[in-house]
Amino acid sequence: MAKIYVGTAGWSYKDWVPTFYPKGQTASFDWLNYYSSYFDTVEVNATYYAYLSPRTAEGWLKKTTENGEFKFTIKLHQDFTHKKLFSNENTKAVLDNLIILSREDKLGGLLCQFPYSFGFNEAAIGHINRLKEIFNDYNLFVEVRHASWNKPEVIEHFREANLSLCIIDQPQISNSISFNPVVTNDKLYLRLHGRNVKAWYDSIQNFNKEQTYDEQSARYDYLYSPGELIELKNLLKEVSSQVKTIYIIFNNHPKGNAVANSFEMLKCLNEKIKNGIPNTILKSYPRIELCNK
Repeated sequence: MAKIYVGTAGWSYKDWVPTFYPKGQTASFDWLNYYSSYFDTVEVNATYYAYLSPRTAEGWLKKTTENGEFKFTIKLHQDFTHKKLFSNENTKAVLDNLIILSREDKLGGLLCQFPYSFGFNEAAIGHINRLKEIFNDYNLFVEVRHASWNKPEVIEHFREANLSLCIIDQPQISNSISFNPVVTNDKLYLRLHGRNVKAWYDSIQNFNKEQTYDEQSARYDYLYSPGELIELKNLLKEVSSQVKTIYIIFNNHPKGNAVANSFEMLKCLNEKIKNGIPNTILKSYPRIELCNK
C-alpha cells in the first residue's frame, strides 16, 4: 500500500481563525506546531516568493519535532519557473534549506509550479531537464497547467527522467490541462485548486492588475463536496498500487476550506487522523462528522 500524506498548501492564514486555529491564542501558540499535530505534510508556498533564511527552515523543524512523520514539500522560487532567470546565489539559497530539511528526513520534495503560459516545446523540456540536473538529489514534482503537455511523449520523458508529473484539479477553462492521475515514477503528487470557474476566469481577466488579498484568493474559494472527494478517491484507487508515496495537497485555502477537505479526505481514505478532529473545524464544518457514515 502507498504511504499517503494529506495536507494543505500553506498554513499561515488569518482567516483560519477560528475555523481551524482557536481564538484567544496565547503568545506561545504557534500555528505550524498546531497544524502538525493533525497533519503529516504541508506545502510551503513562501519559498515561491522569497529566499528564506536557513534559520527559518531550522525553526520549522523545531516546531514539528513532535510529529516524526511530518514532511515539508517546498515550492521552488518563481525565478526558476516563471522568470527563468536565476543565479548561483539563488540556487544555493534554495539548496541550503533543502539540505536542512532533508538531513532530518523532513523533506518530501520540491514542487516546480509553472504558469499556464509555459506550453510544451523543446525549450520547455530543456528547462525542466536543467532543473532536474540542479536539484537531482531531491524528488521533483513538476506542475504544468497547459493542455499541450497532455501527450504520450511527455509521460515517456518524465518516466525516463524520473520526474513526478504533478496532477492538478482546477477549473477547465480554455486550454487548461485536465485532471488525469498518470504515474511517471514511484511518487504521485496531487494539487487540488478547487473548481470555482467564475472566480478563476475573473482572475485571468485581472492578471497583472493590483488586487487585494481577498481578490487574489477568490479563485481558490471552493469547498469540495463529499461526492467530489469520493470521485477523487476512486481515481486514486486506480493508480495507488503503482506508487510508493502519494501527496494530496488542498490549495482551496480561503476560510479554512482546505483544512476541512483534508480531514474529509483522510476519513474518506480511512486514514488515521492524529489527535482526532478539532472542535473548531467541526463547528465550522459539521458535515465532516458524517463522512463515511
